[in-house]
Parts: sequence; structure tokens; C-alpha cells
Amino acid sequence: MKEYKPKSRLSAQAYINGTLKGDRVILSRAITIIESHLESDKAVAKDVIQAILPHSGNSIRIGITGVPGVGKSTFIEAFGKHLISQGHKVAVLSIDPTSQRSKGSILGDKTRMDELSILENAYIRPSASGNTLGGVANKTGETMLLCEAAGYDVILVETVGVGQSETAVHGMTDFFLLLMLAGAGDELQGIKKGIMEMADMVVINKADGDNIKKSELARLQYQNALHIFPQSESGWTPVVTKASSTKNTGIDVVWDTILKYKHLVTENGYFIKNRNHQKIQWMYTNINDALKHLFYDSKDIKSQLTSLEKDIISSAISPVKAAELLIEKFRESF
Repeated sequence: MKEYKPKSRLSAQAYINGTLKGDRVILSRAITIIESHLESDKAVAKDVIQAILPHSGNSIRIGITGVPGVGKSTFIEAFGKHLISQGHKVAVLSIDPTSQRSKGSILGDKTRMDELSILENAYIRPSASGNTLGGVANKTGETMLLCEAAGYDVILVETVGVGQSETAVHGMTDFFLLLMLAGAGDELQGIKKGIMEMADMVVINKADGDNIKKSELARLQYQNALHIFPQSESGWTPVVTKASSTKNTGIDVVWDTILKYKHLVTENGYFIKNRNHQKIQWMYTNINDALKHLFYDSKDIKSQLTSLEKDIISSAISPVKAAELLIEKFRESF
């Protein structure tokens, strides 16, 4: 059966030229190619990424996460507008949750960031998370490269929420920012230790009105909690601060802190060391994904999976033994 190929597709060179010119329409279409599962699109995507690679990497990549209701989208809009006022071009890559039942996603961040989305130097791209680790879109790395090649010098990656996705986003960004709320109960109990350890900065959001005193108390609690963690390899001591996205207070402090971090890690060599480590890990991630698809797309494996599933349910064979048989069958096919 011949694969369906959409008529609207451009040549690889057209995507490359348009992206490098900063054409947002072509950039969006190039990202669609990157995210596509069609084999014809995958071939074009490889050519596009390889060509724009020398023009990428010139940005600071910031991961932003926080518990549901913390106001991530409102914060990102205020933060993005501040960055643009400072002369930056900002790309927001927002990873939306994909339903495991319907496979649909909300993709509503452009409506939640209506003021930022209309600015010329802002680009917002919501992406469905699919079945990848913790809800992080599989192609976020490639999308970052395309945005950098298009001239965006600050990349903000918003995660679904507090969970496994933070590990993946931390592994592809330069700076990790954790948004928290005050007055929402036992603040220190509401966040996993592992995520706190990854944070380069904790921002107590919605620090306005009746929340001002509670926010200061929460700031002190988090600052004390961060002291118990070992020193990061980067040499950076995590900072805890307060901000109000609606009142637009504390936003400048967040950016000034990120600039201080960037200066420190550039001077001590950690910035490039971390980027190089991420590139290598990215390769291994792609190898693992490719091997997984190769395994499950194998006709021999597909023919045995159903019967082995029945044998596992009836306890005729253990899950471990079934996996062993499948892997041995896969080896024989080469």
C-alpha cells in the first residue's frame, strides 16, 4: 500500500530557507514535518535538521515547570513580554498532555497567552506529548534547533506539570525554573525531592495581595530546604524569589538571575560541558526509540505477541520468559 503524502508539503530546501529567514509560517510547517510519523516526512526532516544545525545553539534554553494551578502560562506570558522588551526573540514550546484514551490533546496555550502570541518577536508552539516519557514531546529537541535557527535566542520549554517529564526537560535545557505557590498547604510536602534538586531557581508565584506574607514565608522555607542538597556540578547555588505575573513584579529579577547563572557557567566551562553531554544523551535516546520501533514493527514479533499475551494471562508462561523468547526471535531475524 502506497503511503499517503500530503499535497501541501514543501521541499527540504524550502523549509531550510524559510526557517533561516525567520518566516514563522514556514517554521511552523517545518516543525509539523519534524513531528510527522510519515516516512516521507521523516526523510525530509533529517535533511532539514542536518542543514540548520550550524545555525542553532545560540540561545539559552529554560525549562519551566510547576504544580497544576501555579500559573505557568500567565507567568510565561509576563516573562516573555519582559524578554521581548529587552530586545530578545522568544520561542515558547509548550508540551500539552495527550489523552491515553482518545489520543487528543488540549493545545490551548495560544489562547492562554493571547497578548504574547500576537507579538512579532514571540513564537508559541504547543505540541502534544504523545506516549513519550512523562509527557515530553519526542521532537522537542529538534523543534528547539529549528527555533534557534530562525533567530529565537530564548527558548522556554513549559512542561505538563510535576512528574517524570521534568527529568526529560531538565536533560535538554540550560536552566531549570520551578514555580510554586504559597498558602496551598504544606508547601515542602507538595513537591518531589528529585525535582527540587534539579531546580536552579524556585519562584513563588502569585505573590500579591493577601499572599504577600505567605509568599515570603514560603520563600524562606524553600531557601532553607535547598541548603540540604549537595552543591551542583555547575557551581551554582539555587535562588528562591517571589513574583506576581498579574502585577508584573519580580519578573525582572527572574531574568537577571538567569543571566547571572549564564555568566557563571560560561566562565567555569559548565555550560558547554552540559550542552555536549545533552547532545550525546540525545543520540542514545534516538537509538533507543529507533530500536523500539524496529522491534515492534517486526512481522515476526507481531505474529507472536498476541499468542504470548494469552499464554501470560493463562500463566502458561512467565512475562520474563515471554520477553526472552521475543528478543531471541528478534535476534534471529538479523
